[in-house]
Amino acid sequence: MPRGPEVQAAGERVEALVGELGALADPVARARAEELVRVLVELYGTGLEHVMTIVTDAGAGDVLHGLIEDELVSGLLVLHDLHPLTTEERVRIALDEVRPYLGSHEGGVELLGVDRAGVVRLRLEGTCHGCPSSRVTVTQAIERAITKAAPEVVRVDVDGVDVDGATAPVRPLLHIAPRPPGPCPVPEEVP
Repeated sequence: MPRGPEVQAAGERVEALVGELGALADPVARARAEELVRVLVELYGTGLEHVMTIVTDAGAGDVLHGLIEDELVSGLLVLHDLHPLTTEERVRIALDEVRPYLGSHEGGVELLGVDRAGVVRLRLEGTCHGCPSSRVTVTQAIERAITKAAPEVVRVDVDGVDVDGATAPVRPLLHIAPRPPGPCPVPEEVP
């Protein structure tokens, strides 16, 4: 079963293939390939929805916990808008997991909010005064924890991260968008 870097590599490969499909010169082939991808994603999403319903109806909390703790399954649940925890709840859990590391850097982190666009806003508290490289290291550790817990987050903005008088650039995170609401759109026939 793929884990960690393998999951990331698979996600990057899917994104590359979808990009190649969008670049196909033949509009009929492009429309059919895109429809195939949408139908398969919808089929797997529906299957996951059934699994979640069965687990929830059975009151199998330990199984549900196991599903959301598995990085791959959790990411798929997010992708299909089936994860039982909200983005903010998962970000809070990620911050709780990284706080022991922050303690060794004499600081903490406060969650200011998660907006609808998927941007997480944080404030570092007392982290490594006068040590910009450590602040960046701490910020990167926080970003990794958030990306793992909430792959749909598009960006992490950290108030107060300053390197040599300039705000440190925020790297865009791998973005996994949840499925759109309603039925999967079917492309119109292309002549």
